[in-house]
Amino acid sequence: MTFSAFQQIASLSHALSPYGWDDAWAAEFAPYAEQGLVPGRVVRVDRGQCDVMTADGIVRADTAFVTPHDPLRVICTGDWAAVEAVGNPRYVKAYLPRRTAFVRSTSSQRSEGQILAANVDHAIIAVSLAVELDLGRIERFLALAWESGAQPLVVLTKADLVPDPVTLAHLVQDVETAAPGVGVLTVSSLTGEGTDVLTAIVASGTSVLLGISGAGKSTLANALLGEEVMEVQATREIDGKGRHTTTTRNLLALPDGGVLIDTPGLRGVGLFDAEAGVGQVFSEIEEYAARCRFHDCAHEAEPGCAVLRAVEEGELPERRLESYRKLLRENQRIVAKTDARLRSEIRRDWRMKSAEGRANHAAKRGPLS
Repeated sequence: MTFSAFQQIASLSHALSPYGWDDAWAAEFAPYAEQGLVPGRVVRVDRGQCDVMTADGIVRADTAFVTPHDPLRVICTGDWAAVEAVGNPRYVKAYLPRRTAFVRSTSSQRSEGQILAANVDHAIIAVSLAVELDLGRIERFLALAWESGAQPLVVLTKADLVPDPVTLAHLVQDVETAAPGVGVLTVSSLTGEGTDVLTAIVASGTSVLLGISGAGKSTLANALLGEEVMEVQATREIDGKGRHTTTTRNLLALPDGGVLIDTPGLRGVGLFDAEAGVGQVFSEIEEYAARCRFHDCAHEAEPGCAVLRAVEEGELPERRLESYRKLLRENQRIVAKTDARLRSEIRRDWRMKSAEGRANHAAKRGPLS
């Protein structure tokens, strides 16, 4: 690296550090500095263009050079980009390798992955206490969060709507059971409860705010930002749902440090190759599974199944096991659509189980007279 390129990168550290720039990113960017490109963090992507925060402020850049056929490789909010120093329009020429990536499955027939946010340290899952808890949905969000490489945190919003501390404690306990190894924080943007703790957590690194519409994400973002930046709309009293007030993914610097990526309310949260994430969410089930008699135990009706024994003895809630099975099956289907070898294994396994079922049925009927 030339001395001038080194000076350029060094001078950027102060201007871009509020957005997460560090020595490791500087080292990654060195080859692009040699080419006369400048670094910046993507704060918003919209229709083939993006807003990039550079040392000189936000610039509008075209993404035509980084628009591959693979939807997981398109530029995304949170990416660190290499942008032309001059030009009209200016182009993003490349982006740095991602440290983490939050990916979900799309609703298309091809079951492609969609990247929601990149280079995230904390995945904040907002869950409203204005409606009945959906623990299965929380587990689904957590699987994607763990798979991304970020540290999940469940934030129970609108805590002021549950004034009874005993009831609130039970709700927190239910979520903690569904989220082993994950912090659970109750927050009220109305009273300010919990916002100081959350501010301290997100002050280091990049956080992405996730949840369904009406979970209170925009209100929570405003509380962290200290001003009414995100538009907020009232939720319906009948089901606690609201309209999508956030329509794009926006990266915002927080006044007390750290950056926040706010996302639109997610109607669907499909898994995308998230087997490790599912295993992390249901870590206690995987620990029981390690004690099963058979290493390939499906935890259905096999003899010596430690998982089923845990359910029978009340150590493992049956709801957790059902949710675990559901997410594993869904993830397997998604992966199988893009993995020919796995599709073949699934078909072979299905044929073997069908043959075993027919044999067991014939054995029960006995020999024909």
